[in-house]
Amino acid sequence: MAIVIIRQDHKIELWKKALLNADSSLEVYSFLEEHPKDEITMAITWKHPSGSLSGYPNLKCIASAGAGVDYVFEDATRPKDIPITRIVDPFLASDMSEHVLAVILAHLKNLNAYKAKQIANVWEPMEYLRIKDVTVGVLGLGELGALTGADLTRYGFKVQGWSRSAKNIENVTTFSGPDSLSEFLESTDILVCLLPLTPATEGILNKELLSQLPKNGYVINVARGGHLVDEDLLALIDNQHLSGACLDVYHIEPLPKSHPFWNHDKIHMTPHYASVSDTNSVIPQMIDNYKRLQSGEELLNLVDMNKGY
Repeated sequence: MAIVIIRQDHKIELWKKALLNADSSLEVYSFLEEHPKDEITMAITWKHPSGSLSGYPNLKCIASAGAGVDYVFEDATRPKDIPITRIVDPFLASDMSEHVLAVILAHLKNLNAYKAKQIANVWEPMEYLRIKDVTVGVLGLGELGALTGADLTRYGFKVQGWSRSAKNIENVTTFSGPDSLSEFLESTDILVCLLPLTPATEGILNKELLSQLPKNGYVINVARGGHLVDEDLLALIDNQHLSGACLDVYHIEPLPKSHPFWNHDKIHMTPHYASVSDTNSVIPQMIDNYKRLQSGEELLNLVDMNKGY
């Protein structure tokens, strides 16, 4: 039994070293090097090349190196009968919460607008908002969304959240199901998208949904680029229904230099780095699942193949 790491960034050797440092008895390979494909039972992946999961006759687990697994489902060539696991990392959730808090405060206090004025040598005070003036709505109450919502309440924000199924989060007003989505949106001043990307949620941040936010609503997308219809967001900002947006995720990454987001003064961007997996935190659970695989025990953090998350 052996592990193969399949990803397209520069972190394969980092992950390989971390796995071996944690357990030197492991057999770990990069998919870029010669390796015995018939011995591979676990593939640790992150945005792997399409087709790279085929050719492993004894593969028993596809382990996502992040919380998201949409990229796995997008690979039509993957073996459909192989279970998929995902990362549940407390640092992923806390890092996301801190990022969202920073973005919201920058919006309330006009920090991005002031930076633009500084570059233009313009001295112009602007009216600001207070925490008590806004309601933050978290769209998606999984681990990341639930913790983000709960953390924001501790800073005095009024927070509400929507999810497909009913959730109970202390000090957070919760909505569930499609029938309550409009009510949730109509009372949300700052919308934070933390939904999983599935066929049901792809393109959900569109004109129909975003138009239901109050005038001057603000949008934060830290989930997946596929949730957002770019041209609908631009139109609603340009017609002044929305006051702006902060985006961490995009349909194509890196974002093409010709994309209108780059030069829009009311759209602020980060390079899909709001929250990243910490190898020191997630390697132990990867190894735990590998040991479970070896002994025939049930795997942890299994993805629901029907829901897609």
